[in-house]
Amino acid sequence: MKLELSKPFFTQTLSILGVGLIGGSLAQALKRANAVGHIIAYDQNESALASALAMQVVDQIETDLIKAVTNADIIILATPITEMGAIIKIIYPHLKDKAVISDVGSTKGSVVAAVQAALGFLPQRFVPAHPIAGTEKHGVENSFASLFDQRRVLITPHIENNHEAVTMIHSMWQAAGALTEEMGIKHHDQVLAATSHLPHLLAFSTVDTLANLDDRAEIFRFAAGGFRDFTRISTSDPNMWADICIQNQESLLEVLHQYQKKLSLLENALHNKDKQTIFEVFRRAKHARDNFYNET
Repeated sequence: MKLELSKPFFTQTLSILGVGLIGGSLAQALKRANAVGHIIAYDQNESALASALAMQVVDQIETDLIKAVTNADIIILATPITEMGAIIKIIYPHLKDKAVISDVGSTKGSVVAAVQAALGFLPQRFVPAHPIAGTEKHGVENSFASLFDQRRVLITPHIENNHEAVTMIHSMWQAAGALTEEMGIKHHDQVLAATSHLPHLLAFSTVDTLANLDDRAEIFRFAAGGFRDFTRISTSDPNMWADICIQNQESLLEVLHQYQKKLSLLENALHNKDKQTIFEVFRRAKHARDNFYNET
């Protein structure tokens, strides 16, 4: 479900917990739109905080979680997904009554479960979300204001959500240039397992396989553009992506199983020199991809 802005968005104080590529780009996008009065950044990495302040991405930096959120109207969790439950347990008693919390995690089921486990309930004004945007680079020094322009942000409300809070997160992301849609939490994790998490797993494993071959130096030296395009995402943060894969284990295993069945089909076709089977797989794939991108 898409939601259109009914009026210009503005929030007085935004707190971003974890100032990297996504958090830094959100801050810049909202500043570009004159949609925020004051931005506070929290991070355990003081160098990242110093860079964010020097770049004028944020207006205030804090290494104390509670100080970072006490006066905030909106709090964005942009930390590793495995840390979000512990963080929300610390900050929740110190938030303003109508403060809205959201996140940018690539998995939603695990984040919602962690928040519920940490607090014993799901806050009405905690709105899970996931911007489908990014690059293989990370860190606030690589952030930029147009990262979310015309990119989708999936809002995944839970059953206890306050409607006003959900609308506010839609409005914030639209002010940042994004297109927002709502999606169920489980469905989100299934879709992202197929479209993002599996491709990263394949890119990392492909490069690791080739790097362990005896003639690996020659393989990489003569790799063409297709190889570079396919494996580009393997330069992403390995720790972050290992966490994402584990946190979305169930959905990722489902789609990985389907992929392995297709590989077995192709392996058997190669053994049998069955060009027709290989051709049909390739033909269907080309048709599906061409149709999808022609429609979008």
